[in-house]
Amino acid sequence: MKTHLIALGAALLLAGGAGCAAAQNPPSFAPNDYGDTRTWLCLPGRSDPCSVPDLTTTVVAADGTTTVEPFVRASDPAIDCFYVYPTISTDSTPNSDMTPDDEPRVAAVHFARFGGVCRTFAPLYRQVTLAALYRAVRGEDSGADRELPYRDVKAAFDWYMAHENKGRGVVLIGHSQGAGIVQRLIKDEFDGKPLQKQLIGAMPIGWSVPVDDNGMFGTIPSCSKPGQTGCLVSYVSFRDTLGPVPATMFGRVSGAGLHAACVNPAALGGGKAQAHSYLRTKSGAGKQPWAQGKSIETPYVSVPGLLATECVREGAFTYLKVTTNADPADPRTDSIGGDLNNNDPLWGLHTLDMNIGMGDLIAVVRAQAEAWKKRP
Repeated sequence: MKTHLIALGAALLLAGGAGCAAAQNPPSFAPNDYGDTRTWLCLPGRSDPCSVPDLTTTVVAADGTTTVEPFVRASDPAIDCFYVYPTISTDSTPNSDMTPDDEPRVAAVHFARFGGVCRTFAPLYRQVTLAALYRAVRGEDSGADRELPYRDVKAAFDWYMAHENKGRGVVLIGHSQGAGIVQRLIKDEFDGKPLQKQLIGAMPIGWSVPVDDNGMFGTIPSCSKPGQTGCLVSYVSFRDTLGPVPATMFGRVSGAGLHAACVNPAALGGGKAQAHSYLRTKSGAGKQPWAQGKSIETPYVSVPGLLATECVREGAFTYLKVTTNADPADPRTDSIGGDLNNNDPLWGLHTLDMNIGMGDLIAVVRAQAEAWKKRP
């Protein structure tokens, strides 16, 4: 059940606590020293959750034939990627400590593959925990310091800029609670400020980012073509057969003239396109046969042509509609699992947001990196 609360709790606690009591007397926390490598989940040049996972993928074609795709890490990437992981801490306290539990696994799934195009940075931070989210959705005082996660990530980003950036372009990536922090970091540090010239891309995924009818988040446009830099890719995903319902929190925002951003990474200019997904084979969406008579031994699987994605606006909601192109005549699976709460429209495909678009997100960043290298 814990994953059912990730989306709602993160939104409640990071968006001002609507619908729940605010913490009256949150504890005080000393600032983290991000010059201490122990405060980082991922840093370049060491063995960590972004550099050691096996990302080998079995590609299953429509006729059932399989090929193995090795992962190739960039040897000298021209750009950096800075990642903030989602709500995952199982600590019993309202804010997590700095000792990771499930964070390494999530970083491996959501972020390690970006090591093929950029240097990877991911700070540990004292996030609002799952325990606090349980209390929040029950209408109780969560006890959490809601500002602490942002203060930590901001301190880590400041350390990165002072000691590691050295004028390099950077892509900011986050999911769920982490995407909310990334959205705020972009607004505070980049939007209309001198540092915006170094923003290669912004990817707050699984979060409702408010944009106007021109797709603008402040001075930051939504990405509309490959190789465009300084732009936004954001979406929340739902099945075509089970879209949002009135109680769904994802995919809508408040404010006149605003809607939730949706940029399809498989079709930056708009429209429907095949998704280049990387799905896990051992858990989540992987608890199923991928092709008749085929045993998939790699940790990831890719099924070209099985999933298609398209941004749609339906009433108050804007979201990435995910269609499964089932074909009972071919040997491949006709569906994927892994979404929250057994196809619950309140949550959609939240836990698969990153996996569904992973190959396309990587392609976006790869094209942005090439454009960065060619800048005047």
